[in-house]
Amino acid sequence: MSEHKPIRVGLVGVGNWATYGHIPALQLLPQYEIAAVCSRSIDKATDTAKKFGIERAVSRVEDLVALPDVDLVAVLSPAPQHACIVKSAIAAGKDVYCEWPLTTNTNDSAQLLRLAEAAGVRHVVGLQRTLGASSQHLSQLLQERYIGDVRSVHMHVSMDSFGPTRSASLEWTLPAKNFSHVLSIYGGHFMDMLFHAIGRPESLIAIVETQFPTLTLTRTGEQLPNETPDEVMAMGRLANGGLFQIHIEGGKQNLSGLRIEITGTEGDLKVFNDRAFVTKRHDVIEAALGDKGAWASLLLPSSTIQIPRSDLDVSIQDLAQLYAAFASDKQTGATTVRTFAHAVELHRLIDAINESSLTKTTVSLMGQR
Repeated sequence: MSEHKPIRVGLVGVGNWATYGHIPALQLLPQYEIAAVCSRSIDKATDTAKKFGIERAVSRVEDLVALPDVDLVAVLSPAPQHACIVKSAIAAGKDVYCEWPLTTNTNDSAQLLRLAEAAGVRHVVGLQRTLGASSQHLSQLLQERYIGDVRSVHMHVSMDSFGPTRSASLEWTLPAKNFSHVLSIYGGHFMDMLFHAIGRPESLIAIVETQFPTLTLTRTGEQLPNETPDEVMAMGRLANGGLFQIHIEGGKQNLSGLRIEITGTEGDLKVFNDRAFVTKRHDVIEAALGDKGAWASLLLPSSTIQIPRSDLDVSIQDLAQLYAAFASDKQTGATTVRTFAHAVELHRLIDAINESSLTKTTVSLMGQR
C-alpha cells in the first residue's frame, strides 16, 4: 500500500456505533477514506453519506462489495446479520472488518475464518478495547514483570443496561439466538483484553445466571421472559500458574464500570474506569510495589498512542487505534490486530463458561486453539 493511497472503506450499517464511533475514528486517520455506506434504508444511507461527506450511499450489500474503490468492508450491523455480509465481502475478495460478536455461534465463526484464510483476505474483529492505549500499557507492564509474576487477577465489569428493562434500541438483543447479552458482548470484549494481557486461561469453573427473569420493554411497557444471562462469575487457573476471577453483571445501579486487581510477587496493579463502554477517559492504572507500598497512578506512555491527538471519547480513540494497527499490518505484513482467529478462540471460551455452568464442573481450556 502506498503511503499516499488511503485504504478505502465501505461501511455496512449506519446505526449509532457507526456514526458515533466508526466514522469519526476513520476520519481521524489519514490512512483511511470512507468510500461508501450501506443501509437497508436508502434514505438513511443517503442522509448519513451527506452528513459526513461520503461519496456513495447504497442499500444492498452486493452493490457495496462490488465497488472497485472499496478495499475494506466494515460490517457494523447486529450480530445475526454478520455471517452473510462477511461471506459476501470475502467472496468479493475484500479485506473485512467485523464487529464482535463475529457471529452468533462458534461453528459459523470458524467457517468465516476458514473462508477468509482460503481467500487470502485480511480479517479483523472489533475487539477494540484490547488495542486501546491503556490496555497496551497494562500488557507492557506485565510483559516487563513490573509487579513480578502474576499470582492472581480479579476483574469486575458492570453496566446499568441489561437490567430488568430493555430500551427500544436494544430490543433486538432479546432472543437468545442473537447471542447479544452481557456474557457475549461485555464478557467477550473484556476477557479478550484481560487474557491478552495476563496470558491464556488453562481451566475454569463458572456460574451463568438470569437474575431478571422478566424484562419490561420501555417502548411499550410489555413484559417478556428473559432468555439471556445478566450475571456471570467464573474462576480458574492461568496457563502460567496464576489464578483468576471474572465477574460480569448487568443492571448495576451504582459503582458500575471496570475494576481489575492484579496481585504479583513484587507488587500490585489496579485498573479502573467509571464506564465499561462509551468511555470518556482512558482506564486509570495504579501500582503499589513491595510490602505495603504506596499507591501511585502510572502515566500513559506516548508509545502506546498510535493515532493523532483528538478530543474524541476514548471509546472512539480505542477504535481508531485498532484501525491504525490494521493499516500498519497491511503495510508490514504483520498481524497485531484482533483477527477472526481470536474471535473463534473467544467463542470457545464463552462456550466453556456456559458448559461449566450447565454441568457444574471444571472445564479444561487446553488444546482449544
